[in-house]
Amino acid sequence: MCTRWRPAYVAIGSNLRDPAARVLEAYQHLGALSGVRLLARSRAYRSRPLGPQDQPDFVNAVAGLLTTLAPRALLQELLTIERRMGRERGERWGPRIVDLDLLWMPDEPIAEPGFTMPHPGIRDRNFVLYPLHDVAPTLSIPGCGRVRDLMQRAGEAGLTVLQ
Repeated sequence: MCTRWRPAYVAIGSNLRDPAARVLEAYQHLGALSGVRLLARSRAYRSRPLGPQDQPDFVNAVAGLLTTLAPRALLQELLTIERRMGRERGERWGPRIVDLDLLWMPDEPIAEPGFTMPHPGIRDRNFVLYPLHDVAPTLSIPGCGRVRDLMQRAGEAGLTVLQ
């Protein structure tokens, strides 16, 4: 039996407890998952919060993975990493130690309660698109378009490269 490895793209964000260090920690956790290979890391970007503005800026990045896991199983692993790192779910778009979002796995569109892929905010969020472009500039996302084009439309307002 042959194991099928498929690409997956995960957004990483943090704005609490040394956010740049939390992003690096998230990469370590992703690379340690069974059935996952961490192939690419984007640069880190500083961005303003999407929601309430009375919180620290975020550090955002994207991981490019190869995985044998199904999308739902990978999502569960991401939620487990968040809990291990101390994530407590509270205010929507509020401050957080870590946020891991499964952005896209090619050929795997999903629309289920609690799980949509491609990620519903991907086409508008420059803090996702710029790091995603770092790891997959020619990626095309169904219903959205090419990452390169989406990034150019979103613009770079409010983003700063940290590395």
